[in-house]
Amino acid sequence: MRAVVFERCGGPEVLEMRELPEPVIRPDEVLIEVRACGINHLDLWVRQGLRGLTPEMPHVLGSDVVGVVAAAGAAVRHLAPGQKVLVDPTLSCGVCAACLAGDDHLCRDYDVLGRRRNGGYAEQVAVPAVNCLAYPENLSWEEAAAVPLVFLTAWHMLVGRAQLRPGEDVLVIGASSGVGSAAIQIARLIGARVIASAGTPEKRERARTLGAYEVVDHAAEDLAAQVRALTGGKGVEVVFEHAGGAVFERAVAALARNGRLVTCGATAGSKVSLDLNLLFGRHLALLGSWMGRRAELVEVLRFVRDGRIAPVVDSVVPLAEARRAHQRIEARQHFGKVVLKP
Repeated sequence: MRAVVFERCGGPEVLEMRELPEPVIRPDEVLIEVRACGINHLDLWVRQGLRGLTPEMPHVLGSDVVGVVAAAGAAVRHLAPGQKVLVDPTLSCGVCAACLAGDDHLCRDYDVLGRRRNGGYAEQVAVPAVNCLAYPENLSWEEAAAVPLVFLTAWHMLVGRAQLRPGEDVLVIGASSGVGSAAIQIARLIGARVIASAGTPEKRERARTLGAYEVVDHAAEDLAAQVRALTGGKGVEVVFEHAGGAVFERAVAALARNGRLVTCGATAGSKVSLDLNLLFGRHLALLGSWMGRRAELVEVLRFVRDGRIAPVVDSVVPLAEARRAHQRIEARQHFGKVVLKP
């Protein structure tokens, strides 16, 4: 099969197309013929070299896989060749206390397809059969591949961690990202009022079309002042954050009393300063969020199937041009998800 791989960490130039042996499936796995694979920032971080990570080599990136079952292991009963599936990209042991409690994202063996284990930048991929979910037939292959990781992450952040409520104000940082475009829609679904941030006027206007009530520039020094002006001086009850650095610090200052900031990333920097007087004086909560529960992806797919929320596809790129796709994301030229098509 053809696959895009890398054998050393670095920039997009380390990605190359190769012929690899067809994956060998275990009794509880299925072989998927990949029809589309979404790109996440996680792919870029793994390619660049995450500290302490020892991925399978040569490594095939790609978490968000949709396709057709080509073969099923002997222990698989609920899937058959020819069946269309959307793959839950999360991997866990299934037997620890966290998994048995439904908190599979807290499993000590938790991982994501394409992180350590080879993923979907290929014509075929082997995945656990339990990870194959019913395909959302109202979506194209490319649209479906833009759903799993970002909608799971955004749902867990807003619903599972921040417990966003109807009528609250929420600041969504980075509206042009896959996770940001998902968050705007989920917040609107809940009944919150969305203030979205993006780095260009064009991206801010696109955020309005997704449901943002107001838009701001997250790079502005007076971000907190802008947000307070838009909320009558109150600030927002929730900040949805995944940038880190100076953006994180400005976002904390934009919180209302008893506000909650939830974060899942640090694309702009992992080191921040925090005024503790602000933290306890305003009764704030700072929440970390790691992926999400498998049950949450099943739940969010209900709203995808009935059209109340929809994936945002920036562009579809041939698998052979994965380098160009990574470059587009690194240059922050995208709005929504960049998807690879074998």
